Amino acid sequence: MKILRNINELKNELKNIKNLGFVPTMGGLHKGHLSLLRESKRKCQKTIVTIYVNPTQFNKKKDYLSYPRNLSRDINLIKKYRIDYLYLPKTTEIYNKKRKKKLSIHNKHKVLCGRFRKNHFKGVIDIIDRFLVLIKPKYLFLGKKDFQQYFLIKEFIKKKFKTKIVLCKTIRDKNKIALSTRNYLLNKKDLSLVAKIIRKIFLLKKNILFNKNFEFLVKKFKKEIQSIKNFRLEYLEIRNFKDLTKYKKGKNFGIFFAYYIKNIRLIDNI
Repeated sequence: MKILRNINELKNELKNIKNLGFVPTMGGLHKGHLSLLRESKRKCQKTIVTIYVNPTQFNKKKDYLSYPRNLSRDINLIKKYRIDYLYLPKTTEIYNKKRKKKLSIHNKHKVLCGRFRKNHFKGVIDIIDRFLVLIKPKYLFLGKKDFQQYFLIKEFIKKKFKTKIVLCKTIRDKNKIALSTRNYLLNKKDLSLVAKIIRKIFLLKKNILFNKNFEFLVKKFKKEIQSIKNFRLEYLEIRNFKDLTKYKKGKNFGIFFAYYIKNIRLIDNI
C-alpha cells in the first residue's frame, strides 16, 4: 500500500488507472468501512481510500474536535486488506482555492439531517466534488446508513462526473445496531440502550407494512420513546428510498431517524 500525502503524489500515481475505486472516509474505521473496501477490491482494478476529517461539514467545533481518530490503527486495518492507495489530504491543499460559483445541491438537503445541521451537506458535497476532480475514480463506494448523503451526492455528480456510485448495505452488529465511528464514544450501557431502541424501530417498520394508519403508529411510537432516560429523539420520519419524498404507501420506504445518547448524535435508516 502506498500512502499519498500531497496532490502531486496523488496525480502521479493515479494518472494511468482506468478502473479505480474510491472509498472516502473520515477514519475511525469499522466493519462498515471494511465492507466498502471489499466491494471496491472485488469490482475495481485498484482502490484508493481517503482518511480526512473534513472540518466544513461539522456544525460545532466541539463535535469536530471530539470525532474519534486513530490513524495508526486505521492504517494497519487498510494494510491488512491490501488496499493500493491511502490518501491523507492536508486541509491547506484541499481548500487552497475558493469557489467561483456556489454549489448546486438538490433541495432534499433541507430535510432530515439538513433541518438540524445547517451547511452540513454543503460541506459534504464540497469535499466530494474536490476529491472527484483530483482522483477521477470510475466508482465511488458509499454506505446506505448515510442514505441522505448518498442521495445528495448522486444527484450532484450525475451531470458533472462520469463516476458511478455503488451503494453498499448497512453493516450491523449482533444487536442490529448500525456500525458508526461515533459508536466508539459509547460505553456498554449506552450501546445496550441503542439496541433497545433499534429493536423497537424494526418492529415499527414491520407494523407499518401491515397497517394503513401508519401516522398513528409513528405518533404513538415517538411518544413512547421520548420518555427513555439518556435518550433524545431529534427526528423520525417515514420517507421513500427512491427520492426521499414523504411516504404515503408502498413497500420501498425507510424509517429515517437521528437521536442523541447523552450528547452523542447517531443516525440510521431502516
